[in-house]
Amino acid sequence: MNGTNLIKIALKALVNNKMRGFLTMLGIIIGVASVITMLAIGQGSKKSIQSQISEMGSNMIMIQPGGDMRGGVRQSASSMETLKMADYESIANETRFLAAVSPTVNSSGQLIYGANNKPSTVYGVNQDYLEIRRYSIDDGSMFTEQDIASAAKVCIVGKTVVDELFTNGENPVGKVIRFNKIPFRIIGVLTSKGYNSMGMDQDDVVLAPYTTIQKRVLAITHLQGINASAIKEEYTDQAIDEISEILRRNHKLKLTDDDDFTIRSMQELSSMMTTTTDLMTVLLAAVAGISLLVGGIGIMNIMYVSVTERTREIGLRMSIGAKGIDILAQFLIESILISVTGGLIGVIFGVGAALAVNIIVHFPIYIQPWSVFLSFAVCTVTGVFFGWYPAKKAAQLDPIEAIRYE
Repeated sequence: MNGTNLIKIALKALVNNKMRGFLTMLGIIIGVASVITMLAIGQGSKKSIQSQISEMGSNMIMIQPGGDMRGGVRQSASSMETLKMADYESIANETRFLAAVSPTVNSSGQLIYGANNKPSTVYGVNQDYLEIRRYSIDDGSMFTEQDIASAAKVCIVGKTVVDELFTNGENPVGKVIRFNKIPFRIIGVLTSKGYNSMGMDQDDVVLAPYTTIQKRVLAITHLQGINASAIKEEYTDQAIDEISEILRRNHKLKLTDDDDFTIRSMQELSSMMTTTTDLMTVLLAAVAGISLLVGGIGIMNIMYVSVTERTREIGLRMSIGAKGIDILAQFLIESILISVTGGLIGVIFGVGAALAVNIIVHFPIYIQPWSVFLSFAVCTVTGVFFGWYPAKKAAQLDPIEAIRYE
């Protein structure tokens, strides 16, 4: 019996039991659709997080004072004064793998303009900070080296600050706001960046010359941190090694001494978030994959029923010359047709469901071709695997006993 005839026989058997065939396919359809949708959501979350980290500066390096032990009590890093202007200058002048470096100091307080006010934080930085954090000026200009040298009371603000202080819609550039009791003239407005992956509003920011915050707000000479960016993301580790070597030399630390500073990179955060999202994607896919298993068991169940119902038919075929391999192929083709057809429909529903999640719930998705091919391949293998045993049982029937079966 040739393959074409076997396929025709299998199709006829499915057409004769349309509802039963559809219900059998349903498990496969739901399984494939679930796997594709869950993988699309998981990969979409991963891409979204990577994109937002990239917007924050994927090659950014943050240097903070390290905690220290005093009288057996570990001090918090914020209370330490281990970073000096000399450290910033050494890093800026001596490193080969950094594209930009900025000292950072900050102070929290109340911003006031007219009758409006809001709590916020003013960050003291230099011009490189815009490149490090991937900010850009939407209106006005950045403060200059002269502003830094003279500790000028100027600032640039984010869109959230503008919206909450300038409620009448006036142009904030040139206006004077107060931070606590100190007046600052706005000379620029940052382009909006929205919320990042950690839920922080990147537009709720005020940037001023670091010398202004040091002298006029905090009255300190040390730095609270240093931000930098590597030339390229792949040079981050080399840049960190360079910075560590410079700081240990400047701070005269011995080989046995612990670092009195902490260096973190966005690469670490990106790696951690990617690992987390990958784990969640695997868990989601595993849960969805259970549907495929259930669908496969459904195929086995229905094929068993089909073999039992068509025992006499099997006996007649074998009595007129059909071999065991022909009977095996006949029922195996039926199970494969069920799984492949269900897989195709499941792919369509899965892609549609993923797009619906994106459009209706506005959740980020990313449909990878391999996830579609993998789901389809798994459902085909499922059809073969779960259809094999019933088909083998049918092929091993005794023709005489099969014809006598009632």
